[in-house]
Amino acid sequence: MAWLHISAPRGATPTATSTCRCGRDRSAIGHRKVLDLIADHAAHRDECPLRTTQERRNAA
Repeated sequence: MAWLHISAPRGATPTATSTCRCGRDRSAIGHRKVLDLIADHAAHRDECPLRTTQERRNAA
């Protein structure tokens, strides 16, 4: 449901994108911002409305 794509070629500025089927679409450029996006992406996995709804259906 959620994808994180990181590009960090040697000697270049790292970039990352975080997308999800729920409509989330975020990007970051630069080392610090990419690290922040990675943490935010991990948190989103626990908060995503699509994943929460699916887990509730499976529990029922």
